[in-house]
Amino acid sequence: MSPSQNKLLSYRRCKEQQKRLNQLLIGRALKAYHVSMEEKLNRKPVPPIPELPSTMNSELKQQRENYLFLKKCVLRNPITPIQQLWLMSMLTLVPQSVMEGKDRKLLVEKLLVEILEDYEKSMRRFVVRSILIKPDIKGLEDEEEAPLPSLPVGLDFSSAWHKSFTQAKSKILSKLHILHPTMKSLLDFGYAAFFDFLLVNFSSLRLKEPIDYESLKTDVSLSCSKADKKILMTWYQRVIDLFTQNEALNSVKLDQLDSFYNCVDVLMSNQNFQTVRSWLTGDTTTLDAELPKHVLEWATTTLKKHIRSNLEGPKKYFEKYVEKYGWLVDGTAQARVERFVAEEHSFDEYTALIDEFFTHKKEILSLPEVAYFPMVYLNSEDLKQGLASSANVFAKVLMDRIVANYREENEKICREFEAIKERALKVPETAEEMVETVAYMKKVKEKDIKDLLLRIKKCSQQLLYFLDNFVFDPEDIALNATVQLWPKRIGPIFDEHDDLIEKSKFKGEQELMQKHEKLMMDLEKLTCSEAEFKEYSELDRMQQV
Repeated sequence: MSPSQNKLLSYRRCKEQQKRLNQLLIGRALKAYHVSMEEKLNRKPVPPIPELPSTMNSELKQQRENYLFLKKCVLRNPITPIQQLWLMSMLTLVPQSVMEGKDRKLLVEKLLVEILEDYEKSMRRFVVRSILIKPDIKGLEDEEEAPLPSLPVGLDFSSAWHKSFTQAKSKILSKLHILHPTMKSLLDFGYAAFFDFLLVNFSSLRLKEPIDYESLKTDVSLSCSKADKKILMTWYQRVIDLFTQNEALNSVKLDQLDSFYNCVDVLMSNQNFQTVRSWLTGDTTTLDAELPKHVLEWATTTLKKHIRSNLEGPKKYFEKYVEKYGWLVDGTAQARVERFVAEEHSFDEYTALIDEFFTHKKEILSLPEVAYFPMVYLNSEDLKQGLASSANVFAKVLMDRIVANYREENEKICREFEAIKERALKVPETAEEMVETVAYMKKVKEKDIKDLLLRIKKCSQQLLYFLDNFVFDPEDIALNATVQLWPKRIGPIFDEHDDLIEKSKFKGEQELMQKHEKLMMDLEKLTCSEAEFKEYSELDRMQQV
């Protein structure tokens, strides 16, 4: 709150505390007074009625007894109690410094009790003196009532302005046109038309939810327009009818006619109304109800001052948002994300920055939606949604980047497994190719598969983070499942490869045996041919050979 508001609340709190203290003192004084009265009544003996002289005749005795009886009845009647408002007014006149301290509070209570007692005594004397007339007979000399309290002697309660007030009153009575019967009728019309008439019903507006300025302006304009039409159709028509009557200007002197109509104009003042005189004479002069320039300047200055004072709270509230979250929308966060993406960073570094933006988003959304101030109702829902959306956009940019890297890594893993599968299930066509395949698969089993399993494990750890913070497309879900299933699928492929190699070895051995047998047969034939060649080596039988 502003210092002036704090000062006002402190003053109001002091007034409330003083009011409670006064009520407490009055309550205790009343209680003490009633207790003292009960004690006096219990202790006070009933005074005997003095006997009259025997020489007094029976009629005088009867008058005396009647008076005493009636007085006793009057005194028994309840007295109108003193109003607590009077006691409160008395206490407000007592300086605060006089009432401080326990002893002084007790003294104030005793004084209040004395006031109550004096009040009751005075009231009872007044009732007796105003109801009964004491007969002038013997035996009632002791019943003489004490006189009522008089004003303090030596104090002058006259006012210095009384003489000037009397003079002003007589002057007003001689020249004040408002006392004219026509003016009285005009005032009666005004009272009947406007005593419960509202241009704008702000009570109904306050019952609504908080509204923005444009809606308030529209509602007020519509209400004023309706009120203007109602005034023109009802009150103004009756006023014109009143002044068109012949007796409207009775007893108004000719030299006072201008002032008379000025009085009417003042009573009727409302913007764009014609004056009665101009309406009667066919002129177009309207009532000048425009405020003086200095009044408008004062009102504008005062309004600006109070609006500025009441907007200090919302301004500081907004500045806290700017100080803490302004970097999300002023380009700082954008530059930071662009610089981070351009550099090389690990998955954990990416997730740390993403979590930072998510934390800001969660913190912003958890802030109060509404802040209440003396003049305004500040709804920060749009501001919160905008800041949270900005934080979410930057987190999404970083998330899309690591998801793309994660998808690319999964695709590489799948391609490498597919290449291993293709090579493992390919039937070697030659012995050299078989030897190369066996060496390749040995390397895959000893090294490549271990590296792939480590990469899949790393992807699995990243997948746990994505499951909490990202929604995959169906294609990505299928790709994730394929990657996770490759370690189980590769085992049967290796077994199938081993069977394929065994079959290829067996087939090669069979072919080798067949070639060996054929070679041996060819060698035998060559041996036989060699023996025959020796037989056919004679030159003279060359022709036959």
